[in-house]
Amino acid sequence: MDTLPPLATPPATAAAQPLRLAPLLEDRDAPLPLLVTPKAPGTVWRDVFTDIERVVAQVLPTVGGVVFRGLDIQGDAPFRAFVEAFGRPLLDYDFGSTPRSMVERGVYTSTEYPAHQSIPLHNEQSYTLQWPGTIWFHCVTASETGGATPIADSRAIYRALDPDVRRRFAERRLMYVRNYGNGLDLPWQRAFNTDDPAAVERFCRANAIEWEWKEDGELRTRQTCQAVARHPATGEMVWFNQAHLFHVSGLPHAVRDTLLAVVEDEMDLPRHVFHGDGAPIAEADLAHIRSVLDAHAVSFPWQAGDVMMLDNMLAAHGRAPFTGARKVVVAMADPIRASELAAAAR
Repeated sequence: MDTLPPLATPPATAAAQPLRLAPLLEDRDAPLPLLVTPKAPGTVWRDVFTDIERVVAQVLPTVGGVVFRGLDIQGDAPFRAFVEAFGRPLLDYDFGSTPRSMVERGVYTSTEYPAHQSIPLHNEQSYTLQWPGTIWFHCVTASETGGATPIADSRAIYRALDPDVRRRFAERRLMYVRNYGNGLDLPWQRAFNTDDPAAVERFCRANAIEWEWKEDGELRTRQTCQAVARHPATGEMVWFNQAHLFHVSGLPHAVRDTLLAVVEDEMDLPRHVFHGDGAPIAEADLAHIRSVLDAHAVSFPWQAGDVMMLDNMLAAHGRAPFTGARKVVVAMADPIRASELAAAAR
């Protein structure tokens, strides 16, 4: 696949097409992710951006993710210029669940967890009722070892899950509970990007989030969300939630035991998840889900200058532990609301 697919507009000859497409991982049947590279060394992305847009329009809805390499993109500001060239307003990281820092307008660090920790596969902000449809990652500095951003096809995950587990989650939905601050989770000020409690309440009201200010002045929120979703463009069903991340069973045993010894009620854990009716989720179901996610993960080593573009509903992502300096930055666009998907399905 080293030429562009047939185009709806009059195509250039194959020889004139400046980009090469090929599976990045040669030993896999599935094409995720596709690698896009210039045929001529020294090509600058601006000079071939029309072709880049054409590739994205044609392959992202089917493959789910592409990696651009060798196109002279290196650093925070060049990355922002590249993603802004798509003409889609970049999103802020509101109601975030992990620590990040803004490095450029619309560009954030990837999750700032310690280097020895892994981050399981997930779709960005699938624990909410609004999420980015598109997410980009840019490797500014590749780590000495490890540090990959594993990805997986959310459609394949949906199909591989036990039908009874899938049905149970889809019908009952999920209720995410978060308790902010107290040195255990993000302060609410950082999660909501404001110091104003009234602004938090306005955001919660607008996004169907229940909230309460506890006696110690900290915040608790609850939100009931989807476990599966139908892609708005392709119509395909995807596994789309973060139950396996939020559930206390996902923590190391020592951390889990310590937290459960501190709190009187599981509702007081920094973050937790239940079925939408408030009933507990069977840990066997979550173990099965984690095993399916692990079986579908694919990884590749970052190279400095790489940009990976994912359809956030079709492809999940994570992070592997690493050593040495590592800098991967992120941008998001194309907001999707669960209410709009539900209205379109009627």
